[in-house]
Amino acid sequence: MAPSMLVDQLNGEQVDVPTKSRSSDRTVITASSPNPSLQVTADHQLKLVDTPVYAPRRGEVLVHIKATGICGSDIHFWKTGRIGSLVFEGDCIIGHEASGIVLQCGEGVSHLKPGDRVAIEPGVPCERCFLCNEGRYNLCEDVQFAGVYPYDGTMQRYKVHPAKWLHKLPENVSYAEGALLEPLSVVMHGIKTAGLSLGRGVVVCGAGPIGLIALAAARASGAHPIVITDLEPARLAFAKELVPSCIPYEVDSTKDAQANAQAIRALFGSSEYVAPETVLECTGVETSVCTAAYTARRGGTVMVIGVGKAIMHNLPFMHISLAEIDLRFINRYRDTWPPAIACLSGGILDLKKLISHVFPLEKAQDALHLCADPRNGGIKVLVVDEQETSL
Repeated sequence: MAPSMLVDQLNGEQVDVPTKSRSSDRTVITASSPNPSLQVTADHQLKLVDTPVYAPRRGEVLVHIKATGICGSDIHFWKTGRIGSLVFEGDCIIGHEASGIVLQCGEGVSHLKPGDRVAIEPGVPCERCFLCNEGRYNLCEDVQFAGVYPYDGTMQRYKVHPAKWLHKLPENVSYAEGALLEPLSVVMHGIKTAGLSLGRGVVVCGAGPIGLIALAAARASGAHPIVITDLEPARLAFAKELVPSCIPYEVDSTKDAQANAQAIRALFGSSEYVAPETVLECTGVETSVCTAAYTARRGGTVMVIGVGKAIMHNLPFMHISLAEIDLRFINRYRDTWPPAIACLSGGILDLKKLISHVFPLEKAQDALHLCADPRNGGIKVLVVDEQETSL
């Protein structure tokens, strides 16, 4: 069905939302099509429920979500109810890696129109604090981030989002690829912050989705040689298919961080000069962070991209100090969507191989269960909604 026809369906009676709702000041559109939405509950359950379709207010857009990628943080919120200080205190729709099609535009929106294909930048900062004023909006403490309680995410059919944080997709970038722009943005922010050097060695710790994207991006950035590490041989084999020039290293769980680091560094040769200048740590696992610290050459950089536990007790402090290892961290991203789109549309990166499984929205719970068990072989799992228009 054409977007204009779906808009006509949505232009029904409007009613007030009950005041107990987190969106009590919004107006609900009576739609002939339901809005199936996957929620994580405060008691660690998943439930697929039909939620209201809200009318866009000034500066907002109503989007039909066509594809949402499942992130490790979605699984973590489901299983544990928190990541650091971010706590699920009630039911909340998850999902933040998404793309879709514009259905309605609120007053004052001029750069988008119904029918536009867009990627969703999920974080909406306050735009008033000193960090936002400095352009470091990813550090805003009052950010409203989709899929983090109490802000509903993208694992639903219809979502209202500020137009400023929607980015048009070129015709040669699919909805599925549009959903990969969020994890790509994480990697791009990490690579920019780490300052990869052309022709200098790099290690990527972890061959999960973020690690694999980091591997591809590091190669496109001119880093060489590149070693990628993981515990799972199958993941390493996939990494080799994705970037044939990479050197896989299977982490030996019987060895400590220093011993694994020594074996990784040996892959670069015996000279300290050729030891890896940069390590992109994409797991957040404490032992992997320690290994990364011992792996980087003296004066090198360890960029922690992965999300780990709140407190780590065993970091090799004096080694990091004496070797002047630059241990760095990122929080999400900023100003990455236009260049990320350019990377995909311009053929700099091809991430379609990462998509291992696709589930319809109505089976979103199955998608989460598959992702939760590494034995299922999921890499990047998408939840898609083919109603009205297809990917």
